[in-house]
Amino acid sequence: MQTLKFIQNHVSGPLLAILLCASLVVFFAGCDAKAENKTAISPAKTAPGIPVDGNIVKPAVLKDELEVTGTLEPNQQVDIVSELPRKIVRIDVKDGAAVQSGQLLFEMDNADLLAQLEKLHQQEKLAKLNEERLRDLIQHEAVVQQDYDQAFTNLKVLEAQIVELQVTLAKTRVRAPFSGNIGIIHVYPGAVVSVNTVLTHLEDNSQVKVDFHVPEKYAQTINTGSLQKFTVASDTRQYTAKVVAKESGVDQNTRTLLIRAVSQNPGRRLLAGQSARMQLALHADADALMVSSQALIPTSRGYNVYIVKNEHVQLTPVDIGQRGASTVEILHGLNNGDTVVTSNLLRLTPDAQIRFASLK
Repeated sequence: MQTLKFIQNHVSGPLLAILLCASLVVFFAGCDAKAENKTAISPAKTAPGIPVDGNIVKPAVLKDELEVTGTLEPNQQVDIVSELPRKIVRIDVKDGAAVQSGQLLFEMDNADLLAQLEKLHQQEKLAKLNEERLRDLIQHEAVVQQDYDQAFTNLKVLEAQIVELQVTLAKTRVRAPFSGNIGIIHVYPGAVVSVNTVLTHLEDNSQVKVDFHVPEKYAQTINTGSLQKFTVASDTRQYTAKVVAKESGVDQNTRTLLIRAVSQNPGRRLLAGQSARMQLALHADADALMVSSQALIPTSRGYNVYIVKNEHVQLTPVDIGQRGASTVEILHGLNNGDTVVTSNLLRLTPDAQIRFASLK
């Protein structure tokens, strides 16, 4: 009261009004704070049970795949060589050119062979005249049979020599044995080549062969006629190859089986010698039971999982199959529709009560 009288005596009217209003605001604010503290709601009680994440078991498509590395081989390939020690007089093809079967590639010097052929043709004419003359005489019994036989034999020998020389002449003109692409040419006109000198290389890449090895346990899994997928490092496309053959036995050193598949090669994008990453489809199961690998509890006898029954858990042994990146196949122990626990496993004991934090 004394403070109030002091204020009334020493403070002017407008300033006094301001001070009184401020005091009232502070008073009512304090009252509201006390009221809020008195009326604050107590937090709700936590639901009973250990919080866990759950996973409902449902059938899924499971593809069992094996990744191996293979090698691309051309459909056909051959080294173009000379069968005769001759001088090259003409090259009728360019590096890397596409050629057809039978197309002329190289010509060798054959002047001496042509001269020999002309000589044999002249001898053949004379031999034919002798054979015809003696054949007419023998009909009139003017000569003995032995003379005619000798003339006839001489004619046939000359004819055989002509054929032999024509074969040799044909070898002086090197032709493509099949359609394909020429590689780098290693000789030039005027070069004298020996027998089996490699002139160039010819490949047919209209389709390619894919050779790859699989472990012996899969020897009977990859069947002839099956379609397999593969990729190469040069592009991102996925190619398909058809298995056409398998080696007759397993390699004793590597215990693997060689398998050959064939893939079409439109545009000649695939090159012989490339490595192929094979994605081999071993088998597929449309009704596989898959669960998260986090649900597995390893033991000395195998694996267990916790399944949920009426908000309580039961420990169940399971047999597992193929593993994925984050899932595992359950062969025995679970049924379609079972719910397994995937988190907080260390806090659980058989028949423990749980509550779901999330359920998938």
